[in-house]
Amino acid sequence: MAPYTVDIDVRFRDIDALGHVNNAVYATYVEQARTRYFRDVLDVDISQSSNVLASLSIDFRRPIELPDDDVTVTVELADLGRSSATMTHEIRVGDAVAAEAEATIVALDPETGEPAPIPESHRTAMESYHDL
Repeated sequence: MAPYTVDIDVRFRDIDALGHVNNAVYATYVEQARTRYFRDVLDVDISQSSNVLASLSIDFRRPIELPDDDVTVTVELADLGRSSATMTHEIRVGDAVAAEAEATIVALDPETGEPAPIPESHRTAMESYHDL
């Protein structure tokens, strides 16, 4: 199956003094895509799930500017562990890759705050969506 894809508006507030999207906003675009992925693929409100972002890396390829209007962010599953999932992302403007990112989220036991197995319903939904 194709990667999960979402379009996100480039807002005036995303733009820094140099006239392009501030580097920190790229992380927000990835977060917005992940939030929608949880909603659409896992059928879960991410704020109601017990997980944390353990790592995030972003490689910047080209600036994004206000006239670009919107970006497309993809979510692919690179690794599905016992308690963690690593997702890869592309942030695109049209056909051009503006950035590539990798994020690892870890499921937590809400009572102890310790890593816990990914809920079976989430695992099944991810495996089904990504044909694993």
